[in-house]
Amino acid sequence: MLRLTSISSPKRGVVPALRALCATVLIACQVVMPPLAAAQAQGLPGLGDGEMTASAERHLGDSIARQIYRDNDYLDDPVLVEYINDIWQKLLAAARVRGELTPELDERFAWTILLGRDRDVNAFALPGGYMGVNTGLIAVVGSRDEMATVLGHELSHITQRHISRMISRDARNMPVMLAAMVLGMLAAAKSNSRSGADIGQAVAMGGQAAAMQGQLNFSRDMEREADRIGFSVMTQAGYAPQGAAAMFEKLQYASRLNDNGSYPYLRSHPLTTERIADMQGRAQFKPGADAAIPLVMDHAMIASRARVLSRPGVDVLRVWIQSVNTGEFAKAPPAQQAGMLYAAALSANSLKDFGAARDMAARLRERTAGNAPAARLARLLSAEIELSAAQPARAAALLDAKARDRPEMLLSAQAAVATRNPAPMVAPLRDWVATHPRDATAWRTLGTLYNAQDEPLRAIRADAEANVAILDYVAARDRFKAAQDLARQGTVPVDHYEASIIDTRAREVDQQLREQMAEEKKAQR
Repeated sequence: MLRLTSISSPKRGVVPALRALCATVLIACQVVMPPLAAAQAQGLPGLGDGEMTASAERHLGDSIARQIYRDNDYLDDPVLVEYINDIWQKLLAAARVRGELTPELDERFAWTILLGRDRDVNAFALPGGYMGVNTGLIAVVGSRDEMATVLGHELSHITQRHISRMISRDARNMPVMLAAMVLGMLAAAKSNSRSGADIGQAVAMGGQAAAMQGQLNFSRDMEREADRIGFSVMTQAGYAPQGAAAMFEKLQYASRLNDNGSYPYLRSHPLTTERIADMQGRAQFKPGADAAIPLVMDHAMIASRARVLSRPGVDVLRVWIQSVNTGEFAKAPPAQQAGMLYAAALSANSLKDFGAARDMAARLRERTAGNAPAARLARLLSAEIELSAAQPARAAALLDAKARDRPEMLLSAQAAVATRNPAPMVAPLRDWVATHPRDATAWRTLGTLYNAQDEPLRAIRADAEANVAILDYVAARDRFKAAQDLARQGTVPVDHYEASIIDTRAREVDQQLREQMAEEKKAQR
C-alpha cells in the first residue's frame, strides 16, 4: 500500500488528485488482471507465475465462443464449414505427427472452427482451441493451399500457447507500468514548477512505452514463430508451399499495407514484405515450389458461395446475375466460369428469383459435368434452390438420402420433413450426433425430424442438446426440465430408456451451469 502522506510539501491539491489517480490505476488493474486469489482459484497465473493452465484457457475460450454463438453474424453453413473443416482436420493430423499438438492440448481444447459472416479478410485464433474464420477470407483465397497457410498459422498460435503466454507476459509487465506511473506522479507532486510536472509525465510515459515495446516485440516473435511452424504444418499436411507466399501477398493487398519501411518497430506483426520474403525463401527448397497453383472448379464455387453469403447487397447480387451473360464470362477459363455461374445462381436464389436460379444452376451442372467435386457442389446448390422454392420433392430427387456427408444429410433431412417422410433420415442424423455431439445444427435438424414423427420427448431432448452444443447451459437446463415434466405427466408415450438419458443429461448440464456461474462470479470479484 502506498503511503502518499509521506510526500513533503506537496503542491496544493496534488495529493488528493494523486490519490484519486492511484485509485483509478488500481481499478484499471482489477479490470486488466483478475485478482490474485481468484486467478489462483481458477488455475490462472499470478504475477511471476507460469503460463495459464490448459483448463483455464479452455474456460476462457468457452466464454468467448458462447458470445460468438449468440451473434447474428455467426454462420453455420454446411457447405462452407465442410470445406474449412476438411483443411482444418488435415492440419491437426499433421500437427500431431510433428509433435506440435500435444496429447494434453488435443484432449482439453475444443478444436472448433467458428465461421463469421464478415467481408473482412481475416481469421483469428481464440483461447482454448477455437478459431474464427470470416467469409471474407474464404472469398479471396485462390486455393486450398492458401487457406491452409492461414489456418496453419492460426493453429500454431494455439498449439504454441501464444495466448496464455501473452496473458502471462501482460501480468509480469503490469508492475513495471505501475511503478513508472507512480514515479512520474511522485515527481510531479514534489515539484512546484511546470518543468517538474513535464518530467514526471515523461517518466510515466517512458515506463509505459518501454513495457508496451516489450509486448510488441513479444508479439512479433510470436508471429514469426507461427509463420515458421504453420508453414511446416501445412506442407506436412500435403499443401503446396507456394500457397504461403501467395496468401501473404493477398493479405498485403487486402489490408492496404503498402510497406514503405517506416516505423517497423511500432508494429506488432513483422512487416508483410518480410513475411512474404521469408515464405518465398522457405518455399524455394520444396520440390515443385516454382509451379503456379491453378484455380480449380470446386474451390472457385466455394469462394463464390462465401461472397454471396457475406450479404454484399441487392445491387451487387444483380451484377453477379448479369455477369454470366457477358463477353467477359465467355472468355473466362472453365473454373472461373463455374464460380461465376455458382455466384449467379445463389444470388438469384437469395433474391427469390427461382426461375433464373434454376436456369443458372442447370448451366452450372452442365459446366461441371466430368468434375466430381464441382458436380457435387452444383447438385447440392440445385437442391438448395428447390427447397427455397418450396419444391421439396424435386430437391429430394437431386439428393442421395444414403450419403453420410454433413451437407447432403442436412439437406436430405429438410426435404424429408417437407415431404412428410422423416423416418429414413432419423437414423443417419442420430448416428452423426453420436460422433459429433457439438453439432448444434444437426441436433436441431434431428429435433425437427422427431417432431415430424410425433415424438415430442425426443424432439425436446434434441433441442436441449443443441443448446449444450452452443454452450447455452441455461436454455439447455430449461429444455431438459421440460422433457422431464412431459415424461412425468404421462400424456405422451414414454420410452424409459430415453427418459433415463434425459435425467442423466439434466444432472450433467445442471452441474455445468453451476460451474459456469461460479466462474463468472469469480471473474466479477
